Amino acid sequence: MIRRDALLLGLSAAFALSTSAWALDRALSPEEQQMIANIGAHNSAIRTMVGRFLQIDTNGGRSEGTFFLERPNKIAFRYAPPSRDEIVSIGNGFYVLNRRDETYYAYPQDSIPLRQFLGDSINLLDANVIDVTTSDGYMSVTVIDETIAGTVQVSLVFGTDTLDLVQWSLVEPSGAELTFSLYDVEKDREIPRSYFSIPANYKPLKQG
Repeated sequence: MIRRDALLLGLSAAFALSTSAWALDRALSPEEQQMIANIGAHNSAIRTMVGRFLQIDTNGGRSEGTFFLERPNKIAFRYAPPSRDEIVSIGNGFYVLNRRDETYYAYPQDSIPLRQFLGDSINLLDANVIDVTTSDGYMSVTVIDETIAGTVQVSLVFGTDTLDLVQWSLVEPSGAELTFSLYDVEKDREIPRSYFSIPANYKPLKQG
Protein backbone atom coordinates (compact mmCIF):
# COMPACT_ATOMS: atom_id res chain seq x y z
CA MET A 1 0.00 0.00 0.00
CA ILE A 2 1.51 3.36 -0.97
CA ARG A 3 1.76 6.07 1.65
CA ARG A 4 -1.03 8.19 0.18
CA ASP A 5 -3.42 5.22 0.21
CA ALA A 6 -2.39 4.57 3.81
CA LEU A 7 -3.25 8.14 4.77
CA LEU A 8 -6.71 7.87 3.21
CA LEU A 9 -7.22 4.50 4.86
CA GLY A 10 -6.26 5.89 8.25
CA LEU A 11 -8.53 8.89 7.88
CA SER A 12 -11.41 6.69 6.83
CA ALA A 13 -11.09 4.52 9.92
CA ALA A 14 -10.39 7.37 12.29
CA PHE A 15 -13.57 9.23 11.47
CA ALA A 16 -15.99 6.54 10.35
CA LEU A 17 -19.31 6.41 12.17
CA SER A 18 -20.59 3.13 10.78
CA THR A 19 -21.68 0.10 12.76
CA SER A 20 -19.28 -2.73 13.63
CA ALA A 21 -19.07 -5.97 15.60
CA TRP A 22 -16.17 -4.52 17.58
CA ALA A 23 -16.95 -2.67 20.80
CA LEU A 24 -15.40 -1.28 23.97
CA ASP A 25 -15.12 -4.06 26.56
CA ARG A 26 -16.10 -1.79 29.45
CA ALA A 27 -18.45 1.08 30.19
CA LEU A 28 -17.04 4.57 29.72
CA SER A 29 -16.93 6.60 32.92
CA PRO A 30 -19.06 9.77 33.04
CA GLU A 31 -15.84 11.79 32.93
CA GLU A 32 -14.68 9.99 29.78
CA GLN A 33 -18.05 10.42 28.11
CA GLN A 34 -18.05 14.12 28.90
CA MET A 35 -14.49 14.58 27.61
CA ILE A 36 -15.28 12.77 24.36
CA ALA A 37 -18.46 14.83 23.96
CA ASN A 38 -16.43 18.01 24.58
CA ILE A 39 -13.85 16.92 22.00
CA GLY A 40 -16.59 16.41 19.41
CA ALA A 41 -18.23 19.76 20.13
CA HIS A 42 -14.89 21.59 20.10
CA ASN A 43 -13.73 20.15 16.80
CA SER A 44 -17.15 20.61 15.20
CA ALA A 45 -16.89 24.33 15.96
CA ILE A 46 -13.62 24.69 14.04
CA ARG A 47 -14.62 25.87 10.58
CA THR A 48 -11.16 26.17 9.01
CA MET A 49 -7.75 24.89 10.04
CA VAL A 50 -4.27 24.98 8.50
CA GLY A 51 -0.98 23.57 9.69
CA ARG A 52 1.85 21.14 9.09
CA PHE A 53 1.94 17.36 9.35
CA LEU A 54 4.57 14.68 9.90
CA GLN A 55 3.85 11.14 8.72
CA ILE A 56 6.01 8.19 9.88
CA ASP A 57 5.50 4.72 8.45
CA THR A 58 6.21 1.32 9.93
CA ASN A 59 9.75 1.30 8.47
CA GLY A 60 10.63 4.70 9.90
CA GLY A 61 10.08 6.53 6.61
CA ARG A 62 9.12 10.17 7.11
CA SER A 63 6.94 12.44 4.99
CA GLU A 64 6.06 16.04 5.77
CA GLY A 65 3.79 18.68 4.33
CA THR A 66 0.97 21.11 4.93
CA PHE A 67 -2.77 20.58 5.33
CA PHE A 68 -5.83 22.77 4.87
CA LEU A 69 -9.33 22.01 6.17
CA GLU A 70 -12.59 23.87 5.61
CA ARG A 71 -15.99 22.65 6.78
CA PRO A 72 -18.01 21.22 5.26
CA ASN A 73 -16.34 18.63 3.03
CA LYS A 74 -13.05 20.24 2.03
CA ILE A 75 -9.54 19.13 2.95
CA ALA A 76 -6.13 19.13 1.24
CA PHE A 77 -2.79 17.51 2.14
CA ARG A 78 0.25 18.78 0.25
CA TYR A 79 3.36 16.64 0.61
CA ALA A 80 6.70 18.45 0.70
CA PRO A 81 9.43 17.80 -1.91
CA PRO A 82 10.77 15.50 -3.17
CA SER A 83 7.19 14.21 -3.24
CA ARG A 84 4.84 15.97 -5.63
CA ASP A 85 1.69 14.31 -4.27
CA GLU A 86 -1.38 16.07 -2.95
CA ILE A 87 -4.67 14.73 -1.57
CA VAL A 88 -7.76 16.88 -2.07
CA SER A 89 -11.41 16.48 -1.11
CA ILE A 90 -13.85 18.86 -2.75
CA GLY A 91 -17.08 17.34 -1.50
CA ASN A 92 -17.79 14.69 -4.14
CA GLY A 93 -14.66 12.55 -3.87
CA PHE A 94 -11.08 12.24 -2.67
CA TYR A 95 -8.42 12.87 -5.30
CA VAL A 96 -4.72 11.95 -5.23
CA LEU A 97 -2.91 14.47 -7.42
CA ASN A 98 0.60 14.16 -8.86
CA ARG A 99 1.85 17.70 -9.41
CA ARG A 100 4.85 16.51 -11.46
CA ASP A 101 2.92 14.36 -13.93
CA GLU A 102 -0.21 16.55 -13.77
CA THR A 103 -2.42 13.52 -13.22
CA TYR A 104 -4.89 12.37 -10.56
CA TYR A 105 -7.00 9.42 -9.50
CA ALA A 106 -10.17 9.41 -7.40
CA TYR A 107 -11.78 7.60 -4.49
CA PRO A 108 -15.59 7.84 -4.38
CA GLN A 109 -16.71 10.05 -1.49
CA ASP A 110 -19.06 7.40 -0.12
CA SER A 111 -16.20 4.88 0.22
CA ILE A 112 -14.06 7.16 2.42
CA PRO A 113 -15.88 7.84 5.71
CA LEU A 114 -13.66 10.89 6.36
CA ARG A 115 -16.70 12.74 5.02
CA GLN A 116 -18.14 12.29 8.54
CA PHE A 117 -15.26 14.29 10.05
CA LEU A 118 -15.55 16.97 7.39
CA GLY A 119 -19.24 17.54 8.09
CA ASP A 120 -20.80 20.07 10.40
CA SER A 121 -20.69 17.87 13.51
CA ILE A 122 -18.47 15.16 15.02
CA ASN A 123 -19.65 12.60 17.57
CA LEU A 124 -16.99 10.05 18.50
CA LEU A 125 -19.44 8.45 20.94
CA ASP A 126 -21.17 7.05 17.85
CA ALA A 127 -17.93 5.61 16.45
CA ASN A 128 -16.65 2.05 16.93
CA VAL A 129 -14.62 2.81 20.07
CA ILE A 130 -12.64 -0.13 21.49
CA ASP A 131 -10.36 1.68 23.97
CA VAL A 132 -10.03 5.00 25.79
CA THR A 133 -7.01 6.01 27.87
CA THR A 134 -5.92 9.28 29.51
CA SER A 135 -2.45 10.24 30.71
CA ASP A 136 -0.02 13.17 30.77
CA GLY A 137 -2.54 15.66 29.44
CA TYR A 138 -3.75 13.58 26.50
CA MET A 139 -6.72 11.36 25.78
CA SER A 140 -6.35 8.49 23.31
CA VAL A 141 -9.51 7.15 21.67
CA THR A 142 -9.00 3.94 19.71
CA VAL A 143 -11.54 3.09 17.03
CA ILE A 144 -11.78 0.18 14.63
CA ASP A 145 -13.64 0.02 11.36
CA GLU A 146 -14.18 -1.98 8.20
CA THR A 147 -12.78 0.16 5.37
CA ILE A 148 -12.50 -0.37 1.63
CA ALA A 149 -9.19 -2.19 2.23
CA GLY A 150 -10.13 -4.23 5.32
CA THR A 151 -10.19 -3.79 9.10
CA VAL A 152 -8.18 -0.82 10.38
CA GLN A 153 -7.46 0.24 13.98
CA VAL A 154 -6.71 3.88 14.73
CA SER A 155 -5.75 5.59 17.98
CA LEU A 156 -6.63 9.29 17.97
CA VAL A 157 -4.81 11.48 20.49
CA PHE A 158 -6.35 14.73 21.76
CA GLY A 159 -5.02 17.29 24.23
CA THR A 160 -7.21 17.26 27.34
CA ASP A 161 -6.71 21.01 27.81
CA THR A 162 -7.04 22.16 24.20
CA LEU A 163 -9.32 19.31 22.99
CA ASP A 164 -7.42 19.49 19.69
CA LEU A 165 -6.46 16.44 17.65
CA VAL A 166 -2.66 16.24 17.79
CA GLN A 167 -1.90 12.77 16.43
CA TRP A 168 -3.32 9.50 15.20
CA SER A 169 -1.68 6.12 14.77
CA LEU A 170 -3.16 3.37 12.64
CA VAL A 171 -2.62 -0.33 12.08
CA GLU A 172 -3.42 -1.33 8.51
CA PRO A 173 -4.97 -4.70 7.52
CA SER A 174 -1.45 -5.85 6.58
CA GLY A 175 -0.20 -5.14 10.11
CA ALA A 176 1.86 -2.12 9.03
CA GLU A 177 1.67 0.96 11.25
CA LEU A 178 1.49 4.64 10.38
CA THR A 179 1.68 7.66 12.68
CA PHE A 180 0.42 11.06 11.59
CA SER A 181 1.12 14.15 13.75
CA LEU A 182 -0.16 17.73 13.41
CA TYR A 183 1.72 20.85 14.47
CA ASP A 184 1.87 24.62 13.90
CA VAL A 185 -1.92 24.51 13.59
CA GLU A 186 -3.89 27.72 13.09
CA LYS A 187 -7.68 27.90 13.20
CA ASP A 188 -10.26 30.02 11.42
CA ARG A 189 -7.85 31.13 8.70
CA GLU A 190 -8.96 32.28 5.26
CA ILE A 191 -8.10 29.56 2.72
CA PRO A 192 -8.00 30.30 -1.04
CA ARG A 193 -10.65 28.42 -3.02
CA SER A 194 -7.96 27.17 -5.41
CA TYR A 195 -6.55 24.95 -2.66
CA PHE A 196 -9.61 22.71 -2.97
CA SER A 197 -9.63 22.16 -6.71
CA ILE A 198 -8.11 20.06 -9.49
CA PRO A 199 -6.32 22.02 -12.24
CA ALA A 200 -8.16 21.76 -15.53
CA ASN A 201 -5.08 20.41 -17.34
CA TYR A 202 -4.65 17.40 -14.99
CA LYS A 203 -5.54 14.04 -16.56
CA PRO A 204 -7.50 11.35 -14.66
CA LEU A 205 -5.96 7.91 -14.09
CA LYS A 206 -7.81 4.65 -13.57
CA GLN A 207 -7.27 2.70 -10.36
CA GLY A 208 -5.06 -0.35 -10.92
